[in-house]
Amino acid sequence: MDFLAMEQLIENILIYGLTFILCGIVIFFYVRKQQKNSKKVEAKIAQAKLDGMYEPVSLHPVVDVNSCIRTGACVAACPEKDILGIVNGKATTINASHCIGHGACFHACPTQAITLCIGTEKRGVELPHVNQTFETNVSGIYIAGELGGMGLIKNAVEQGRQAVENIAKSSKVQHNATYDLIIVGAGPAGVSATLTAKKLKLRCLTLEQDTLGGTVFTFPRSKIVMTSAMDLPLYGKIKLFETSKTELLSLWNEALSKNQLTIQENSKVEKIIQKENYFEIETLHGELITGKNILLAIGRRGTPRKLGVPGEMQEKVAYRLLEPEEISGKEIVVVGGGDSAIESALLLAGQNHVTLSYRSEVFNRIKPKNGERILEAAANGKIQLWFNTNVLDIGKSDVTLYNSLTKEETTIKNDLVYVFAGGELPTQFLQKAGIQITKKFGDAILKH
Repeated sequence: MDFLAMEQLIENILIYGLTFILCGIVIFFYVRKQQKNSKKVEAKIAQAKLDGMYEPVSLHPVVDVNSCIRTGACVAACPEKDILGIVNGKATTINASHCIGHGACFHACPTQAITLCIGTEKRGVELPHVNQTFETNVSGIYIAGELGGMGLIKNAVEQGRQAVENIAKSSKVQHNATYDLIIVGAGPAGVSATLTAKKLKLRCLTLEQDTLGGTVFTFPRSKIVMTSAMDLPLYGKIKLFETSKTELLSLWNEALSKNQLTIQENSKVEKIIQKENYFEIETLHGELITGKNILLAIGRRGTPRKLGVPGEMQEKVAYRLLEPEEISGKEIVVVGGGDSAIESALLLAGQNHVTLSYRSEVFNRIKPKNGERILEAAANGKIQLWFNTNVLDIGKSDVTLYNSLTKEETTIKNDLVYVFAGGELPTQFLQKAGIQITKKFGDAILKH
């Protein structure tokens, strides 16, 4: 071997050796970074378990670890904070109770390793039985939106549209009812369904127990509604990634007005009676209305849960906050520990003296930002936090709270009480109509 050949060999060895070393360094730092990230996610999971946010309460992603290839696409696609993370190269849930079921992770996964499920093996979620066309076990009664388990505004809008398109296929059959379709509920699914019915030339009536917006209308006025681009029938593509309730309601009003549609408000449906080839609906005021098909878009909240204490029937007690900016100089008690209670308390705190009463010792299953804001407000003296307390009595000018730890009763001055104790699924109403209710224990809602 001559000198030049030897020199070339040594040069090649050095080049390949250096390349090998550089690759080794890159791999070392990559693995080290992944290990650090895994530890961070593991710490977040541990904290989520302590905070009671690890277990899902409704719709949530389930990862098939055998199919996951750790691209991180699901984590990047999720617009919420810390729902998913990567541990030891595999995707996993962190704060599963924060999932709102938009399905971004499901669509982003390149290996179809994610399934959206509702309920868990331990915690069941009651849902009415519906098929792929959104029809219940009662032929002619359909369900769309939050009541069916899909609470995101975009999903509700899409379901309302799809349900009416399915209904239109059967509405050509001759019937004796006044309407081809009666829509119950004027939230996202109900509004979308109403517009779709107009587009498909169905004789349609939409009833709402309160006012336009349904559940959305009960949000505090300045609450931000997180959603994504959606296609509203007879209106077009809407890109709303962060908007207020007022803006969203204005948009719906514009879409309805543009198409000369009105919602019959303050018309709570009490009964659904099945006739020979149509349905008869009875409202709270005794009005009887007939329709060939019924679409229920009433939401899962149903009737607000009451405290069941003396004085609760007074006018000063309310279960939703509509005009926080018009309330000032009042002694207010907010009851509850969920996002609605905390957001309402924060909205009221600027112009009032607010006490927040919560039965547990820590806040569970709330948005991280809400947790930070409420604790900061308490530290600054803007809100009084009373943990481990229940309302015992509501007087004309005071409220008595009972501390479950100290066994003490405390009476404080009070002008207004806002109760955010959740609501109950209108199970009895559905069952009277013959609709089957099933409990889901980790059942798949969306799967590839």
